[in-house]
Amino acid sequence: MDPSLELSETPEQIILRWDSAAPEDVKDKMIFDSDREEIDRYLQAVDEIQRSMSSASISDDQNKVDSTMQIAMARLEDEFRHILSSHTTPIEVESLTDPSPSSRSMSTSGSAVFEDENDDEPDLGEVQLDLSGSPSFGSSGRSSYRATSSIREIDLIPSDAIIDLRSIAERMISAGYLRECIQVYGSVRKSTFDSNFRRLGIEKLSIGDIQRLDWNELETKIRRWIRAAKVSIRTLFSSEKKLCEQIFYGIGTAIDDACFMETVKGPVTQLFNFAEAISISRRSPEKLFKILDLHDALTELIPDIDVIFESKSAEYIRIQAAEILSRLAEAVRGTLSEFENAVLREPSTHPVPGGTLHPLTRYVMNYVSLISDYKVTLDELIVSKPSTGSRYSADPTTPDMDFGELEGKTPLALHLIWSIVILQFNLEGKSRHYKDHALAHLFIMNNVHYIVQKIKGSPELREMIGDVYLRRLTGKFRQAATNYERTTWVTVLYCLRNEGLNAGGSLSSGPAKSLIRDRFKTFNAMFEEVHRTQSAWLIPDSQLREELRISITEKLIPAYRSFLGLHGHHIESGKHPENYIKYSVEELENAILDFFEGCSVTHNLRRRSH
Repeated sequence: MDPSLELSETPEQIILRWDSAAPEDVKDKMIFDSDREEIDRYLQAVDEIQRSMSSASISDDQNKVDSTMQIAMARLEDEFRHILSSHTTPIEVESLTDPSPSSRSMSTSGSAVFEDENDDEPDLGEVQLDLSGSPSFGSSGRSSYRATSSIREIDLIPSDAIIDLRSIAERMISAGYLRECIQVYGSVRKSTFDSNFRRLGIEKLSIGDIQRLDWNELETKIRRWIRAAKVSIRTLFSSEKKLCEQIFYGIGTAIDDACFMETVKGPVTQLFNFAEAISISRRSPEKLFKILDLHDALTELIPDIDVIFESKSAEYIRIQAAEILSRLAEAVRGTLSEFENAVLREPSTHPVPGGTLHPLTRYVMNYVSLISDYKVTLDELIVSKPSTGSRYSADPTTPDMDFGELEGKTPLALHLIWSIVILQFNLEGKSRHYKDHALAHLFIMNNVHYIVQKIKGSPELREMIGDVYLRRLTGKFRQAATNYERTTWVTVLYCLRNEGLNAGGSLSSGPAKSLIRDRFKTFNAMFEEVHRTQSAWLIPDSQLREELRISITEKLIPAYRSFLGLHGHHIESGKHPENYIKYSVEELENAILDFFEGCSVTHNLRRRSH
């Protein structure tokens, strides 16, 4: 077109030349893809038409001006959509970095209560965006929250495109097309949120859908949600707010906020639905650590939510986040109570073979060790704690507890101690299912010793439990060991007593020799039975196993050596001494080494050679 002709065009002609209803060759072209002169010419034409609207006096002229303005607004709406769409691309997840990962919340899982597991799942990290070298644009001076260290804004659209978008928005809003402008912005930006959410693993699931998922699947989704929520709130939502301010701030009253809320209300609901579903789901102990992770993550995000969604129109978002956090806290408290009840009522009655560790003991102590990692959170959440002084239960199915020595303990420490008390109470009940009382004592010794070792192995846990209660536990397993020795060995050692052997006169007399032979025979039979049964019993801790063997040796071997030394020659001088003195001292010492290995001895004790 001849430039001189273009310069002579009226504003109306310029508008009509770019009419969206024009032929395809014009319709498909975009003004803002043209040179800068053409863009400025069109915007000036719109300004002229708008000024003429107030001065048009004849109805025909007014109708003509209104019609031209409608054509201009339709074109600007298309241009606005085109600029937004052409400069809007999903954020690459690979560009996200995590400057301060939280190893605790990323590694703990419900299944880890039973045993340690390596989380081999590839993750996104607790992602935040690296903004080094990223310039800011159009700072309005009103977003003081950008100084918050946790928030990581990025420039979603280039600055030159923002200038064009703002120039279009000013004219559309001035002409009364605010709703259309916001709708176009929202439709384009919402689709970008959908794409970013998919990349972050945030699915469109209802609360009901989430609650029907298998817990193992939910564990994975919770880890993913925590990472995605931090990116969404600290980067996506904050950057979206910045973009709305850059385009709309100052054009009208709170238009930037209205546009922001119109764009993010759907994504915010989608994001929060997941945490809300978890907060109201059925409580069970295996969920505790993931609920705590969610609670801690949301607690960290609340200050960011409060400043990003600071406006009156966003108040419902702040309220929703606070309510979800409150329900998560209540879910934690309820789950702790459920855990205590589950430990107390754990119903298994079948004795574990060999008196070894009960799976419940491992479960509870791994739980206790893991939960100590959440000390700060749980000391705040466990608002109720047992009253100090003595607490005795009239219910025989509930343990007694004396809190007099636990004055000053934190709520979490009291919960952990109470959990151990409940565990011991349950174990005492299970020990009564052993027909052999010595094995029942060994069972208690093994399990309480394991409790003590788990506490000693964690400095944090030991500090919370305290030396007073730890000494009480240590005394309990040592008492169980003493009870085992008494139950097993008192009767065995009774065979090796000297009392009564000379009641009828000389030890060399016939009646005395007969008593000595009987005692050797009884000892042999009893020791062989103990050896046969207790070799199949198990003490899994090697140090404890060795200590108990040494204790048995220190009691049994001197008594046997003394009895053999005093009376052995009376037997050896008679007939068939090998039927009575079957074992040497060394053979008994070696036989004791078979005890508590957890496997039945298939060979007979080695006989003493003569």
